[in-house]
Amino acid sequence: MDGNATSEAFEAQRGRLTALAARVLGSRADADDAVQEAWLRLSRQDAASIDNLSGWLSTVVGRICIDMLRARRSQGETAWEEPGREWIVADDVDGPESSAVQSDLVGVALLMVLETLTPEERLAFVLHDTFAVPFEEIGRVLGRSTDAAKMLGSRARRKVRGAEPPTDRRRQREVVDAFLAAARGGDFEALLRVLDPDVVWRVHTPRGVTVRLGARELARHAALGGRTGTIARRVNVDGAPGVMAWRADGTPLAVMACVVADGRIVQVDSLLRPERQATIAVSPPSVTSEAGDPSTW
Repeated sequence: MDGNATSEAFEAQRGRLTALAARVLGSRADADDAVQEAWLRLSRQDAASIDNLSGWLSTVVGRICIDMLRARRSQGETAWEEPGREWIVADDVDGPESSAVQSDLVGVALLMVLETLTPEERLAFVLHDTFAVPFEEIGRVLGRSTDAAKMLGSRARRKVRGAEPPTDRRRQREVVDAFLAAARGGDFEALLRVLDPDVVWRVHTPRGVTVRLGARELARHAALGGRTGTIARRVNVDGAPGVMAWRADGTPLAVMACVVADGRIVQVDSLLRPERQATIAVSPPSVTSEAGDPSTW
């Protein structure tokens, strides 16, 4: 296979590879980088030695994704650019409008839940449940046995299914209200009880996304907010219960989208300066009129 033929064969696979990498990594920009790296490795390879180009490329892209996910986790805090999205913030009440928003944004919630998986679990889940790749092949990508790949896929599936569905709003609200109450009282230990120990905290800014892992730093920030005059209330963020915070003068401060699983918050996406990137259909709460409301601090 000459250079032109190799390039054409790769371009025929690019769309599939990009879709795979984007689902695993959660970022189109990172997916493009992963696919480009796969092309560079292919260009250095003797194409005639590759019996199954599609399988070879899937394996290479999968391993690149694993390396990128491991790098994110090992750094503990990192930032990368990703396409912006318009956040939708509304009152957290039941009704036809709320149901429609939830239905439209289930995909966003799934992507958030995927962030809670280990790199190996995430790749096994996406390859098998989204792209129907056999576990034997997934094992080769991961450098594991077929049985080990099956176990990773099964564990990931349980975590995804264990994330409380958008329709189970009562339990989600209870968990978010417990978070708000603990933050309002500055109760660090209570915050740790409502946060998963490995909670993923993503802070969205105009420059990119900063990722922090673990409950202690998020608990510390939340407890501090409750002691500095910040006003916060439970709201509907992208179809699920979340939190919006205002400064004492009513200026929007941040929006927090929460993912709840097994009675704890497992991921928080925080949007700073929300007026720039969110459609906000709520007003700041009255401190005096809502002081007894567990959904407000």
